[in-house]
Amino acid sequence: MHQGYDLIGDIHGCGNTLISLLEQMGYSKRNGVYQHSKRKVVFVGDIVDRGPNIRLACHVVRDMVDAGHAEIVMGNHEYNVVTYCSEAPAGSRQRYLRPHTERNNFIVEQTLEQYANYPGEFRELLEWFTELPLFLDFDHFRVIHACWDQAMIDEFIARYGGNQLHKGLLPESVDTSSFLYRFLDRTLRGTSLKLPDGRSMTAKDGMVRQFFRTKFWQHQPQRYSDVIFQPDPLPEDIQHALLSPEEKQQLLYYGEDQKPLFIGHYWMSGIPEPIVPNIACLDYSAVKYGRLVAYRMDTEHRLQPGKFTWVRVEKSER
Repeated sequence: MHQGYDLIGDIHGCGNTLISLLEQMGYSKRNGVYQHSKRKVVFVGDIVDRGPNIRLACHVVRDMVDAGHAEIVMGNHEYNVVTYCSEAPAGSRQRYLRPHTERNNFIVEQTLEQYANYPGEFRELLEWFTELPLFLDFDHFRVIHACWDQAMIDEFIARYGGNQLHKGLLPESVDTSSFLYRFLDRTLRGTSLKLPDGRSMTAKDGMVRQFFRTKFWQHQPQRYSDVIFQPDPLPEDIQHALLSPEEKQQLLYYGEDQKPLFIGHYWMSGIPEPIVPNIACLDYSAVKYGRLVAYRMDTEHRLQPGKFTWVRVEKSER
């Protein structure tokens, strides 16, 4: 019998909304674990940070994965909290693999606070996060947190075997000169271009950035406006500027002939629908009172708007 899959987007601690979404899709709690007789969940990562019920969300997700009723790929927030809490090797210039800057402290604040009274449980969770799959390639679809780059995935498998990290790789993973750093940046954060002429832009969250996120599915783009993929617009005077040949070379193209791909990460808004016929982003800004979104995947080769389902995140999640 065919196994149906339900792909669920970034949860960010909206644990009660996750339970509502599972129940809406026909999952019920048996022996302490949410499950479905004919279907299985695949989580696209970013379970932690920001939201009010992170520990609940982690319990629901991990219990389902451990019992075989779900699979999961690592999100950048799982990776970030692992490296934030991992001490750097002796002789390093900083104490932790991820610097404890004001911004980094803010991002993990809710996760650390909600686990403050459960240190043993949190240590075990970090160990579990460290070895989560980075990508999943099923017979008829793929799942990754931010961007599928086949060449980099092939090189990762050739270098390290399989689709996971382990604790011993963490120091290498933060070395900006390493392949592993570049691979994780691509996999967990996506593709980007540098703003021209040393320009910078201030995002809605107040962060000043020199880069902007780009589409990796745009065929033969010509202008910046063809490839920008983020909530914040480019400065008006450059948004329609022509891409240089060098910038075009940096861009990636996931063709429409490839397997359906599910991603999260990008803070979408509005009514969920496919980005292109074979790519769906499932991150609809749940923790910002958006939607916690799922796609109900069966055997289709082209994604269908009618197969998205969601629960609006209400203030009661708080």
